Amino acid sequence: MGIGSRCTAPSKPVTIAERLCSAAAAAGAQAEQALSGAVFEGFANVWTPLMAARRLGSRPVRVELAGEAVVLFRGRDGSPSALIDRCPHRGAALSLGRIDAEGRIECPYHGWRFDGSGTNCLTPLNPEARRERLGATPLPVQQVGDLLWVYTAPGVKAPRDPVASEGLTDPDLTRVYLERHWACHWTRAMENMLDSPHLPFVHRRTIGRPLRRIMRPQSSMQVSWEETDWGGRARASIDGGDNRATLEFHRPNMMALTIPIPGRRLQIHALVIPVDAAGTRLIVAGSRDFLRLRLLNPLFSWINGRIADEDKPVVESTRPSEIPQPDEEHSLGSDQATLQFRRYYYRSLRPFAAAPPGEPA
Repeated sequence: MGIGSRCTAPSKPVTIAERLCSAAAAAGAQAEQALSGAVFEGFANVWTPLMAARRLGSRPVRVELAGEAVVLFRGRDGSPSALIDRCPHRGAALSLGRIDAEGRIECPYHGWRFDGSGTNCLTPLNPEARRERLGATPLPVQQVGDLLWVYTAPGVKAPRDPVASEGLTDPDLTRVYLERHWACHWTRAMENMLDSPHLPFVHRRTIGRPLRRIMRPQSSMQVSWEETDWGGRARASIDGGDNRATLEFHRPNMMALTIPIPGRRLQIHALVIPVDAAGTRLIVAGSRDFLRLRLLNPLFSWINGRIADEDKPVVESTRPSEIPQPDEEHSLGSDQATLQFRRYYYRSLRPFAAAPPGEPA
């Protein structure tokens, strides 16, 4: 089942014949996807942050991304490379292999070796093999700031470079990172990060406490949305009050929250990385220009982790797992930002998959 699988409840009674037809159509769609070999379904042709660059050392690292396994490794010069984690010979995981002295990854099964571009450099015991036809499948990869980014289209050159929030690249800011794993479809986690109305309830003891103090039984939240080249910017206020906090959505899967502190810069970023149809890996990054002693980093990480852990059980409980179409649930004025994300997802991500990697030799 692909990353974009979903289930919606019918709005009226469905006959047995209609159910059979629906089941047959679903089975046919799944069979067609399996035969086509399409990859990164519902999350194709986009740059996504994948992992902290410091995690990638001298050994290959396997990462699950939108239903596909990716292996990252460093070449002889230290630059990162990414391949689909599958040897074209017999399908073994390249991540179980080793990196040789030339910075090439060696398959653990039969010793085939590939460089960072996927080029086959060695086929042991078969010197006559036409290695130019026996390559692994590369993915574009770049380091931006402290993070490694991957472009979700196998074997192609990315048409553009990744664009990160300023808070993730500014050298004048101190950053801390933590990871969480949530048992949910990534779209539920992403829209949660763009949802302002939940703050005084889910986060009543942390970042939602100031909102709770000013709320009244008849209070109204106003949410504005400004479209940008990279996504959008939302502002929320209660009863027309002045709220200088801004919430940014950076396509396809990043949130940046700017917390207003006079004379200071403080941002919380949520990088929402799809694992598969039922799993999400969340990287939370905090950026600040004050209290920059390393000794204080664990404190800021603990605060960010506590906020994320407040969200986790609620988001994991939502059904259906994947966000529905914008008109399939009851939404109100304060849902402006999450509705914008749903429109983007169903228009620009969910209908698409990347072309399949090369067929096994």
